[in-house]
Amino acid sequence: MTSIQPIETSASLVEERHPAKTATVGILIAAFVIAAPLVIGAAGGNYWVRVLDFAMLYVMLALGLNVVVGFAGLLDLGYIAFYAVGAYTAALLSSPHLTSHFDWIAQMVPGGLHVPFLLIVPIAMALAAIFGILLGAPTLRLRGDYLAIVTLGFGEIVRIFMNNLDRPVNVTNGPQGITGIDPVQVAGFNLSQTHEIFGFSLPSVYMYYYLFVLCALLVIWVCTRLQHSRIGRAWAAIREDEIAAKAMGINTRNVKLLAFAMGASFGGLSGAMFGAFQGFVSPESFTFWESVVVLACVVLGGMGHIPGVILGAVLLAVFPEFLRSTMSPLQHMLFGHDIVDTEVIRQALYGLAMVVIMLYRSEGLWPAPKHEDRIAKLAKRGGKKPVRA
Repeated sequence: MTSIQPIETSASLVEERHPAKTATVGILIAAFVIAAPLVIGAAGGNYWVRVLDFAMLYVMLALGLNVVVGFAGLLDLGYIAFYAVGAYTAALLSSPHLTSHFDWIAQMVPGGLHVPFLLIVPIAMALAAIFGILLGAPTLRLRGDYLAIVTLGFGEIVRIFMNNLDRPVNVTNGPQGITGIDPVQVAGFNLSQTHEIFGFSLPSVYMYYYLFVLCALLVIWVCTRLQHSRIGRAWAAIREDEIAAKAMGINTRNVKLLAFAMGASFGGLSGAMFGAFQGFVSPESFTFWESVVVLACVVLGGMGHIPGVILGAVLLAVFPEFLRSTMSPLQHMLFGHDIVDTEVIRQALYGLAMVVIMLYRSEGLWPAPKHEDRIAKLAKRGGKKPVRA
């Protein structure tokens, strides 16, 4: 009788890596990320570098939503509310708005309220996390469509509040928004100015790009650590079967609240960066459509898979702008004039591309590898193969 030899999944096999290959890939990716704005800026101007800036903001937003939707399996259609909380926190703490509308603040801070950006970031993340808990607490028993409806309502409530908190006390300046937000300054280094570094003249959009890349790397590192921690395994258990997770002793209430809080904090970080980058925030930047786009980044890339989510965010940030810039010249080349409005074509192709991808890649462009695929790969790497009786 042939003995059954199970596939080895010991720690030594699981931890086996190809350090040389990993280092090479890491160096190539780092070189690409560093050189991207220089090459794209030289070819297409600062406009396309600005598109890259927003791509990095979308990466942070998508990774934050991925914690809630991808890791914990909680559908959130109002995630953009946390983005708004972070942006308005930065706006209120680093602009003349509060001192110009509240005399008691002007008396305390005659020169205007200009909180250092390094202090604004943790405040924005903490406030967004609190809002995440406030959203999560009443929805602990909800799943699926019901949870989606509640989160959708939450996102709209926050936007409407921002749109109407200009009377009787002017907190957000209503639909006109808040202007004069301080740019990022770290140790006297003002990112709103052009700087000469290693012989390269780097305008403001380049400086913000590298700042956003650093923030995105921090978010990626935290998400990776969370995914492979006990908390990450608890989120996965809740995502697959919440009743079974409870039976295993997982405190589903606290774990779900932590998912909302962590995801929201990354949204607050992105919002603070957005406010400082733009120098202006208004409720128009935080519509339901933005929540849909961020959710599409997660679903399109591959829910629960960090590299896939990054890919989805970059594509959905760049692809619409690519269509916007090419449709009109293409029509002029083919027909001599615009026969269809460029925006109509852009939206149609954007939607068509999403439909096609979801039809033929329903798990996303870069889905997480299945468990059995990982086991087979590890077994092959270890020179073994499963033997059946």
